[in-house]
Amino acid sequence: MTTPGYTESDKAEDVKHLHSMGYAQELERRLSRFSNFAVSFSIICILSGGINSLAQATSGAGGIGIGIGWLVGCFVSLTFAVAMSQISSAYPTAGGLYHWGSILGNRGTGWVTAWLNLLGLITVLGAINVGTWTFFIGAFGPALHIDGSLTNQMIFLVIITGAQALINHLGIKLTAKLTDFSGYLIFFGSILIAVVCMAFAQSWDFGRLFTFHNYSGDAGGGVWPSVSNGWVFALGLLLPIYTITGYDASAHTSEETIKAASSVPRAMVMSVIWSALFGYLFLAAFVLMIPNMDDAAKQGWNVFFWAFDQRVPSGIKEFVYLVVFISQLLCGLATVTSASRMIFAFSRDGGLPGSAALAKVSPTYRTPVAAIWTASILSVLFVWGSSVVSVAGTSAYTIVVSCTVIFLFLSFTVPIVLGMMAWGTPKWDKMGPWNMGRGIFMLFAFLSIVSMILIFVIGIQPPNDWALYITVGFFILTAIVWFAFERNRFQGPPLGDIIAARQAAIKAAEQAVGETGH
Repeated sequence: MTTPGYTESDKAEDVKHLHSMGYAQELERRLSRFSNFAVSFSIICILSGGINSLAQATSGAGGIGIGIGWLVGCFVSLTFAVAMSQISSAYPTAGGLYHWGSILGNRGTGWVTAWLNLLGLITVLGAINVGTWTFFIGAFGPALHIDGSLTNQMIFLVIITGAQALINHLGIKLTAKLTDFSGYLIFFGSILIAVVCMAFAQSWDFGRLFTFHNYSGDAGGGVWPSVSNGWVFALGLLLPIYTITGYDASAHTSEETIKAASSVPRAMVMSVIWSALFGYLFLAAFVLMIPNMDDAAKQGWNVFFWAFDQRVPSGIKEFVYLVVFISQLLCGLATVTSASRMIFAFSRDGGLPGSAALAKVSPTYRTPVAAIWTASILSVLFVWGSSVVSVAGTSAYTIVVSCTVIFLFLSFTVPIVLGMMAWGTPKWDKMGPWNMGRGIFMLFAFLSIVSMILIFVIGIQPPNDWALYITVGFFILTAIVWFAFERNRFQGPPLGDIIAARQAAIKAAEQAVGETGH
């Protein structure tokens, strides 16, 4: 492999770093700094969450939900990215969160981190592709005479998730090209929507972005139950917080990234910053285009299509929809990449049933094929199974997805807290090349804990109150499984003398997949 600006000595340094943590270079190192950024930027995909969840603001606190709420929520996400970037620079491995949780804590905290992150990634993959289906039906369903039945939804999910898995199967080179394209497309799409909205807005009333109105209850199409003014603004923060997540993908693809110790942390932080800025650009423009905020709030989840129908000519509207749809498809593609690397890394240390098969890397494509297809199949099964089951009159799918992001942010919080306690000890005695200093790390780690409390509190409010019971139930079940089965079986990642003893096995594993950079 030859990559511009990536010398043999750089490659040797990356491989040496990986060997020092007890792992073989089985995956192919092809991702540039931009490609690593693009993976996270594509999963965040402001054209997915920012549009599909828009009603959380427009049917909540109104214009101020975007004008102020978007910026507040994005800062909440940024606190985690900055704190994790410091750790990722010191420990750049696939499935990073699990590895950090183990090294900075112990094998038990690593195991819990892995399950939190894995459950979050699998369910998020399903939710992203369901969101793509919902957008597809809203944008193109009437013209194609396709209704939103569960059968049609599942056929759609099987097709697009299968395509996303197949592309990942065929190698990181193809996946990287598509995620790179996705990164540029998201930038383009954000600017396109902003220009279209500003061009067809009746007036540019910027004061609307800072105007508060409580649209909870019937006034907002029932998106939120009737709550107080303070709560309706807080609930609207879920729009940016739930949208700006998935940047841990940069860490999960560390072993496929050149100069990972510096590229990965930069990508994590910048993917959040650029998503925040460009998301604000097009969402603020959208709010300015809305004919009337009261009417917009009543539309509930259909607000995006309603506003475009009101203001934007047909041909331009369809072009915008096509750009957004392609971006959402590529969002799912990048999520398969992230979820499969998490499965691969956890299985490499024996953390999952069937670990031996899930940890295998294809010598032909240099990808964890079994992990890719497992992640994809589980996400489809999750959507199907949870869609046909109801709890207290509410779809189990809606209930589980409401706590998915809680699981993801908890998986971020565990290694951050462990890092606060481990810094300066033999577990973490020096920063990596991305070094903002201990003071900055401690500050953002503390802010991450505060942010986690905020996310948990607003994430379990009605109509998502079942998320509390699911989260508590998960931890009870996790404790039972750990103490009854895994505590004596699961060894965690290699540490100390085990790393030295594995060098012969590392060399054999690399030879098996054709890796030459020893």
